[in-house]
Amino acid sequence: MSSLRAKIQDVFNEPACEHNRDKDAKARKEGCSKPLTPGAAAGGCAFDGAKIVLQPITDVAHLVHGPLACEGNSWDNRGAASSGPTLWRTSFTTDLTELNVVMGQGERKLFKAIREIKEAYGPPAIFVYPTCVTALIGDDIEAVCKRAAEKFGLTVVPVNAPGFVGSKNLGNKLAAEALLDHVIGTAEPDDAGPYDINILGEFNLSGEFWLVKPLLDRLGIRVRACIPGDARYFDIASAHRARAAMMVCSTALINLARKMEQRWDIPFFEGSFYGITDTSEALRQISQLLVTKGADPEILGRTEALIADKEAIAWKKLAAYRPRLEGKRVLLNTGGVKSWSVVHALMEIGIEIVGTSVKKSTVRDKERIKQILKDDNHMFEQMTPRELYAMLSEHKADIMLSGGRTQFIALKAKTPWLDINQERQHPYAGYDGMVELVRQIDLAIHNPIWRQVREPAPWDCQPEVREELPRTKSETATLHAVQEFAGTTADDFGEC
Repeated sequence: MSSLRAKIQDVFNEPACEHNRDKDAKARKEGCSKPLTPGAAAGGCAFDGAKIVLQPITDVAHLVHGPLACEGNSWDNRGAASSGPTLWRTSFTTDLTELNVVMGQGERKLFKAIREIKEAYGPPAIFVYPTCVTALIGDDIEAVCKRAAEKFGLTVVPVNAPGFVGSKNLGNKLAAEALLDHVIGTAEPDDAGPYDINILGEFNLSGEFWLVKPLLDRLGIRVRACIPGDARYFDIASAHRARAAMMVCSTALINLARKMEQRWDIPFFEGSFYGITDTSEALRQISQLLVTKGADPEILGRTEALIADKEAIAWKKLAAYRPRLEGKRVLLNTGGVKSWSVVHALMEIGIEIVGTSVKKSTVRDKERIKQILKDDNHMFEQMTPRELYAMLSEHKADIMLSGGRTQFIALKAKTPWLDINQERQHPYAGYDGMVELVRQIDLAIHNPIWRQVREPAPWDCQPEVREELPRTKSETATLHAVQEFAGTTADDFGEC
């Protein structure tokens, strides 16, 4: 537990974070992540954050040491995709019970579970995640993992991020520390080259990275390791031989990028693959970093040629949507890198941003939003469901882009909604992803269902009062006979 305490302290004191660097020594140690309120895990705990970062490593076994519910609540919490191995889709847990806790059987049960996984699946590595229960009862996870590694001849990685130590974001960083301590640098590739890069903080949600990798392939750039999206254990173990790195989500893995630069001299930059301009700029910066590390400068010319070709195709496709979407108003209720990258992407085709959430954004993210929007009046730290509903019901936005938790606010306000978070079904990265994002927004806004749901319900319609001419006795008798036959009265007639 003392080593975990030291690791947390080190993560909070992050010199690569500009905001953290400006604090005094006392404030720096407190970090940016607020500790969880006991019993409240809204937004995720540290254990959940560690699983988010490591579970997309597809060919290793992820073993949760704790009660069954911990694995059930954290499995499949992201829409990451794999192009090959499926072992990461199998749930492994020691299923600790009250009896195991009372009898002190936790460590023995963990060792047995590691042995069973080794015999049944033979993975290159097993990642072990302690939970609140096993951390509180004092199970020595590191000792068990070390003994199991020696006994079974495979890598067993302890991921010290029990839920009670802090927020999901802290768990992201503790997972990165586990990779640095036990995985990265443990294998030497036999094909290292001057065009090898790492992509950090890319989760391959809905297969997004598969829209970007072909662009790099055309430039002859090889992704040594994409951490964690669609990753393989050996790729991460040999990631220290890359020449440059791109950081996609600094909120999650900035400590990983900084320490890899310190230990192995791998320079990095933070960029985005959302939007045409940002994708092009990311490709340029990757090529420039490789040139500074010894790659042939001719790659710069090939990069510009590729960008010109892809941008021309993308803009031609987007031209069909501009007349339908120009001037439409979008409310973004997301965070992190999407709070500025998606803003920039949408503004490129003339969509107006009426607001964007910056709750999970870094100081640098917020500065980028100010530069893009020219002011900070459209930034909100947190908007309550009541405020979101009021904004949408007053028609201040034509569509809301957010995660699944706020979709029902938009639906209640009879406003189109599109999933932009990890549960989404469509990839939005790269040039083709930008076209897909705009297509989905167009489909959502112009869906005829919204015109129908906004019409008054039949029971809200008032009968039309019409002035009638006096009827003769025969006409009145005929009308009464018809009404009696149909079982209706005069009050039943009328239109909305």
